Amino acid sequence: MTLTLPPRTARIVRLPLGLYAAVGLVLFLAIAIVAPQLLATHDPFALAYAEALQSPSPAHLFGTDESGRDLYSRVVFGTRDSLTIGLGAATVSLTLAVLFGALAALAPKPVAVVVDRFIEVMFAFPALLLALLLVAILGPSALTAVFAVGLGTAPGYARMVRGQVLSAKDSGYVEAATALGHSRARIVRAHILPNALRPLVAVFALSVGQSIVWASSLSFLGFGVAPPASEWGALLDAGRAYITLAGWLIVIPGLVIVAVALAATTIGRHLQNSLEKGEK
Repeated sequence: MTLTLPPRTARIVRLPLGLYAAVGLVLFLAIAIVAPQLLATHDPFALAYAEALQSPSPAHLFGTDESGRDLYSRVVFGTRDSLTIGLGAATVSLTLAVLFGALAALAPKPVAVVVDRFIEVMFAFPALLLALLLVAILGPSALTAVFAVGLGTAPGYARMVRGQVLSAKDSGYVEAATALGHSRARIVRAHILPNALRPLVAVFALSVGQSIVWASSLSFLGFGVAPPASEWGALLDAGRAYITLAGWLIVIPGLVIVAVALAATTIGRHLQNSLEKGEK
């Protein structure tokens, strides 16, 4: 007897194992954002100098830091700061990208040329350099990190949006709408932008992972969230001084950042592949 699964169930079963792991991690992170006390095993801010720099053990899953604080609990409570910065920076980045990318593709030629050259000039600067420049002007803080990372990563996405809008602008369905006498505003609103911006659903997930890495880099360099916040990059920065005595203080937060970035990338790639299959 052959067991036949419903089509929807069969598609779920065939999903890659890595995607299940990524979704599981995202659910864990969602709980850590909403109710971190449910996952934490200790008070993340309680000082216990007698237990300082203890290696990972059943009592302290990720070990303790130089002040005896439980590192696992600090990572859990730092999820809200880290993901808020990542999500905020991705939102800022894609908002600027849509604004400038669409303007470069749809505006009158003189304006489009100026915007296009501005995007190219901004793209020529390394993203981290742009972020550091903004932090140097506004001073280090969580809000500054959001705008700094968003500004630094926006030019690359703006070029992508411009290409998508130009491709949609020259498509057959736009030519058909023009032949039917639809106004330019209606064509842009109903045909060009919806089709050009649909891939950004997947790009947003990819951008979140990238933004978390960049924001952590700023904190590691001392330009992000200030102590005693437990944002993951700040934990890396604090653990740097004890890398030879307590390597877990820098290895574990680093692995967490990598795992979350990989999870966001995996989900983004899956969404991207699903959208591409839907277009065929």
